[in-house]
Amino acid sequence: MKRSAILGILIGLGVAITLLVSNNIAGIAQALLGAGWGILFVVALHLPQTLFSTLGWRALIDEAKPPKLWLLYRLRWVRESANALLPVAQIGGDFVRARLLAQRGTPLRLAVGSCMVDLSIEMAAQIVFTLLGVGLLLWGPHMGNVIPLAIGTTAAGGLIAVSFMASQRYGLFKVVEPLIARFAGGEKWAFLGELTGLNEAVVAIYRQPRRVWTSGGHHLISWALGAVETLVAMKILGIDATLREAVIIEGLGQAVRGLAFFVPAALGVQEGGYLLICAMFGISPQDALALSLIRRIRELLLGVPGLILWHRMESRHRHLAAGAPKAA
Repeated sequence: MKRSAILGILIGLGVAITLLVSNNIAGIAQALLGAGWGILFVVALHLPQTLFSTLGWRALIDEAKPPKLWLLYRLRWVRESANALLPVAQIGGDFVRARLLAQRGTPLRLAVGSCMVDLSIEMAAQIVFTLLGVGLLLWGPHMGNVIPLAIGTTAAGGLIAVSFMASQRYGLFKVVEPLIARFAGGEKWAFLGELTGLNEAVVAIYRQPRRVWTSGGHHLISWALGAVETLVAMKILGIDATLREAVIIEGLGQAVRGLAFFVPAALGVQEGGYLLICAMFGISPQDALALSLIRRIRELLLGVPGLILWHRMESRHRHLAAGAPKAA
């Protein structure tokens, strides 16, 4: 594990623990106990969200015989699990799902290309959803002067998303390919030779606007379902909230997480963001942190099985690879 990752985890964990301890941790625990089995319902609500995210990814895979939806759903599950629970930046899981997809027959350049474009479109859809939240914030009542913060966060996220998409569309990987080819010359990194033509694969996706818009539509639905998940979580905590407030909290919360993509699992960042955003609607710090912890619990309950699934898929691939020469 890199020192930077360890440092990020320690700082994030320290911030999160400080926020919990300084905001009546006993009251937060009591709120979670009061939610009871309702937390499992919130966890289940995330499954349709993962499905629509998977459909968004599937729309970008341009193969004569595309992978089955169930396979892509499991890979998306592994991706979310790795991003939530492993000490990596929040894009590490995208490389994991690309690797697993390539192991199952998709050319590596197409697997990586589809994952990178899918990540960009998902970011763009998240900005659109956050803009909806900002619009609702401006339209209705709220507490505190947080409009500049909301607009600034959204604008920064939008700039990152647009820059990433534009760089991909206009040749980012064309610059990277010579470096890949240099590494591929060594025996240890020979597999990188399969990435030859990555830029062409990425640009080819962007040249099919129907695929791009279809993917974006599915991802936007996925973000909207996240607001439903947030609304139900607030209800089981006894918070008197509306769908408008849930959309704003989910939209701005995801924008904050997106800006902190380099922080493993957005530790500390998510908790601080929820405190600020929920305060706009008079939600107490205890309830705001309990709401954040429900998301953490969901990530844990779905993430551990996801990591186990990843291990099993890798083990099965190694077993088949070892047996292939014998079978021949």
